[in-house]
Amino acid sequence: MSRRNILAFAAVALLTACAAAPALAQAAPAAQPQDAAKPQLITRILAVGKLTEKATPDKLPAVLAHEVPATLQLYLNGKIADWYAKPDQTGVVFLLNVTSVEEAHALLEALPLGQAGMMTFELTPLGPLLPLGRLLPLSAK
Repeated sequence: MSRRNILAFAAVALLTACAAAPALAQAAPAAQPQDAAKPQLITRILAVGKLTEKATPDKLPAVLAHEVPATLQLYLNGKIADWYAKPDQTGVVFLLNVTSVEEAHALLEALPLGQAGMMTFELTPLGPLLPLGRLLPLSAK
C-alpha cells in the first residue's frame, strides 16, 4: 500500500470515528459517578490572539520590535508548537505546549503586546479525542 493510500485510509478512519463517536457514546453504559470527577487530560492550549484598540499604527511598531524576539524565544524554549497569523491580520493563533490555561495566560501576558494591553487571547484547552478509545478492542485499552 502506498504512503498516499495509507494517509487516505487514516483520514477516512478518523472521519468515520468522529462521526460514529456520538452514536457510540449514546449506546455506551451510563458513566459511573467517579468518571465525572476525573480531571480531563489537557495536552495543549489553543491561543487565539486579537489586537486591541491600543494597538494603533503609530504605537504598534515599537512594541513589535520587542514582541518578535520574545515570541521567538518562547518557540525556541518549546512553549509554542505552532504559530499562525489570522488571515485578516488582526492577530495570531498559537498552539502552546502547556497543560493549563493559567500557564498559557501567564506566558502570553508577559509578552510585550500583552504588557502593553495591545493583544488579548482566547485560550482553549485541548486534549486527546477520547471517544476514539471506544473503537479499540477491550484488550487494547
